[in-house]
Amino acid sequence: MSGVGRQSHGRSGFLRRALAGAAVAGGAAVWTVAPRLAQTRWRDGVPEVPRAWYAHRGLHDAGSGLTPRYASGGADYVALARRMAVQAGYGAGESHGDAPLAPENSLAAFAAACEAGYGIELDLQLSADDQVVVVHDPDLRRVAADPRQVADLTYDELCGIPLFPAPSAAGNAVASSAAQRRTSSVAKAGDFQHVPLFSDVLGVVARRVPLIVEYKFTDNRRWSDRCELLMEKGDALLSAYEGPYVVESFHPGAMGWYRRHRPEVNRGQLSCRGDLRRDGITTWAAGLLAFDWVSRPDFIAYDWVGGDDPSVVLARRLGATTVSWTVRSPEELATCGSWFDRHIFEAFVPPQER
Repeated sequence: MSGVGRQSHGRSGFLRRALAGAAVAGGAAVWTVAPRLAQTRWRDGVPEVPRAWYAHRGLHDAGSGLTPRYASGGADYVALARRMAVQAGYGAGESHGDAPLAPENSLAAFAAACEAGYGIELDLQLSADDQVVVVHDPDLRRVAADPRQVADLTYDELCGIPLFPAPSAAGNAVASSAAQRRTSSVAKAGDFQHVPLFSDVLGVVARRVPLIVEYKFTDNRRWSDRCELLMEKGDALLSAYEGPYVVESFHPGAMGWYRRHRPEVNRGQLSCRGDLRRDGITTWAAGLLAFDWVSRPDFIAYDWVGGDDPSVVLARRLGATTVSWTVRSPEELATCGSWFDRHIFEAFVPPQER
């Protein structure tokens, strides 16, 4: 064979190997991020993610997203949250003083969202006495100026800690008896808001609006008996609930649990972009949906800024519903609206039609 022929043969061989490698890599990517198959969803009787705007941690007047950055839309949003909370029977309007009526992840915030007709996104954790409670952070520092961990506090102790307390409300809260605090799950006017039981939240929502329920863990790289217990207890409450809901988690193992135990439930993988140097390889890979083969989700809940990332686009093309978190302004919605099928929002009042 001539030198030119050998070079040509070598180039064609390299090209074939490169194409074969690309095909294998592409196939692996598809297999990795692929959602549950449409025929499997049909077989399992899985409903779609209900069409709704989802209020992040309820429709709230204190908490997540209410920062100077979003002040232009936040005033209307807060006014709506307070108006809907009063309409639902919480607080006493202007006489409520400087304390929030409906802080994030409170019964009042969830009632306000229901009054406004919004779906709700919320977070589940376990208290020290193994009660399923609704709270986002692992500790109460941000929401109550209390550094203690949720997992170290019993539900009775959580009842005595007001969420986002005004100075005047904090003193009144401490003076309340345990019995009076416990009745705040049902008694409304004048009560301060605390971390609620998930069962009480379900009672307040009462099938009126759809829910996105997140199972929250402090370490999404490990699985423990406490993780298993949260899954079992949270799902037991949802199994008895007759309203519409879907479930999600950053932990692929949590959605893997639903894949094994409750295939009829619509399940979602939460994720966001990761930085390899800052976050490490596991978090970075999770941002690429590299662990979706564990959960085989029905929907992808992704940070709104990453809705056009290739892995999210691929998952959507393969049949996954995409849900944004958390959109906080009309400008952000205009940027990401075409990337997502549903939106979790806060800090602005979304358009009426969705």
